[in-house]
Amino acid sequence: MSGSQRKFSIEMQHFQSLDLVKLKQSWLTIGSFDGVHLGHQQILKQLVNGARAAQSPSVVVTFFPHPAVVLGKGTNGGYLSTPEERAELLGACGVDVVITLPFTRELAALSALDFMNRLQGRLDISHLLVGYDFALGRGREGNVERLREIGNELGYQLEMLEPVELGGMPVSSSQIRRLVHSGDVEAAARLLGRRYMVEGMVVHGNGRGKALGFPTANLETWEERVMPAFGVYATWAWVDRMRHPSVSSFGLRPTFQSDAPAPQLEAYLMNYSGDLYGKNIRLEFVAYLRPELRFETVDALIEQMNRDTIQSLEVLDNER
Repeated sequence: MSGSQRKFSIEMQHFQSLDLVKLKQSWLTIGSFDGVHLGHQQILKQLVNGARAAQSPSVVVTFFPHPAVVLGKGTNGGYLSTPEERAELLGACGVDVVITLPFTRELAALSALDFMNRLQGRLDISHLLVGYDFALGRGREGNVERLREIGNELGYQLEMLEPVELGGMPVSSSQIRRLVHSGDVEAAARLLGRRYMVEGMVVHGNGRGKALGFPTANLETWEERVMPAFGVYATWAWVDRMRHPSVSSFGLRPTFQSDAPAPQLEAYLMNYSGDLYGKNIRLEFVAYLRPELRFETVDALIEQMNRDTIQSLEVLDNER
């Protein structure tokens, strides 16, 4: 193994351009990989194991924005992970190199052969792993059969993997988005292989939670993030690499605002003392507790918040 290849097994490298990369005999997979769910993880396991056995770098080429957004085929329903989070998740699966290419109409116009030629010139691909329904290139003409033909020409071997299924259905990012949107974060976690997470910076709110005895952290989140259904959730809150039990709400806070401009995500950390402003919090959504409600009195709201806190602790204690 060369010195440069040995480095890959120690720390994942993330690039935003092919021009910055020059590899030898790489093992490659290509795709959107939003959320890095169980189906993705199966491909990544094969990729990493094969690359390590061959003493070669394992590489993921992915894209941002999502091709469907750029090609006007829809909004994609939002993203389960930011490009940076996705690269972090891919690295946690053992991938050596992640290349996030800006997806443009110019890139979409390339034929499958032209695109694979570009990759081959920088990555020296020896193996390409793809899912059963994968396709790339202009008009998605680069399906599995075509990519295998191109591999015979360019010198790489193609391996196709069957879908991972749960409950008789293939695991997909779109299915997970629907589950999160509906508030079923437990089902989403089963397909992700981990709890759904939302990260945000703590910003100043109106201080109402503190006045009620429940100082909440108001999170400013990425506007393209998939957010859960309005309601209250049992959550784990990660701050400065420490995990805290928490109860979080997402919605319009109807008890105090009838015309809120935008929904707000806020979290009450039960055993945290100190200033959270300006810190990043990563929330893990463990369970849906109840829908968002409007209370006639502040006392009724406080009583419910006490019940929410107790219920959240019970949920979190049962799944530690």
